[in-house]
Amino acid sequence: MAHQSLTFKGVENADQINRITTALMMLDGVDSAEVGRHGAEVEGRVRREALIKAVEALKLPIQVK
Repeated sequence: MAHQSLTFKGVENADQINRITTALMMLDGVDSAEVGRHGAEVEGRVRREALIKAVEALKLPIQVK
């Protein structure tokens, strides 16, 4: 199983964390996602670019790397 790490800047509350978690878990190929204020650890067969696009599509005032 593949492992991907994302880094966040600007996540301020639990609602944002929940929205990011939901967006990542909805992607095909994601088996698990541990999301916190400073980043996410994702397990599964999914491309890093797809993870970043899913988070950016939420239009939250955060930076994703």
